[in-house]
Formats: sequence, C-alpha cells, structure tokens
Amino acid sequence: MSKKNKITFSLITLLLLGGLYIYLEFYNYSHIDIDKVSTEIKTSSKHLTASFIQNEKDANSIYKGKIIAVEGIVKEVSFLNNRNTVILYGDNKYSGVLCDMQSDQTVGIRKLKKGQKIMLKGVCKGFLKDAILLNCMLIN
Repeated sequence: MSKKNKITFSLITLLLLGGLYIYLEFYNYSHIDIDKVSTEIKTSSKHLTASFIQNEKDANSIYKGKIIAVEGIVKEVSFLNNRNTVILYGDNKYSGVLCDMQSDQTVGIRKLKKGQKIMLKGVCKGFLKDAILLNCMLIN
C-alpha cells in the first residue's frame, strides 16, 4: 500500500469514527423519555449559566449528562428549521439557557410569552455561549 493510500485510508477511518461518536452522543439523549425520568438537579437559569461562566470544568462535572429542571424567564422562542427552541435569560446579557424542545411540546411552546417565568426539564449537554439542554419539556 502506497503512502498516499495509507493517509487516505487513515483520514477516512478517522472521519467515520468521529461521525459515529457524534451520532451516538446525540442518539443516546434523543431517545430518553424525559417525562418518565426523574430530575437529578433543580436550579435557576441564572445560577446554571453563572456556574458555567465561573468554572466550566466544575459545572460540567455537576450538570453535564444529567436530567435537570431549570426555572427561568423566557428571552426568546424560536421555531426555525423544524426545531422548537426556548431561550431563557442567564446570569448576564450575553449568555442564557438554550433549550431544544421535544416535538410534542409545540402547543405549549406557542403559548409562551417573552418575560414569562417557566420551568422545564431536559438533558444538560454543556456550555458554549449558552448552557445547552436537549430533549426538553415544559413542567409548569
């Protein structure tokens, strides 16, 4: 096998393994029935974002991969690209909690108003600019 073929084979293998890893990460959380799983942690959107901003490593160890209930004020509701998303205000104006909602939550989400206090529950995936929750549902 030539050097060029070895490099090509290695790159394709790495891409396939990376794609498999990403698929499995999202697949595991997208099939959890949040309604039937108990909440592990309850917190506010301000406290959640402040925890990640102050020490992301510690916050990841506390929240990442866990089913959490978050109470906060609605900043924005979005229905783009067949995704229902609710953003809650965070600790500062630059961060918040981005909640990717379950598709069966559309009716409840459409009733939400900016500035409304709500509680929802989902799987915490970590922090980018916002804390990220997947597979969320309203629990008011």
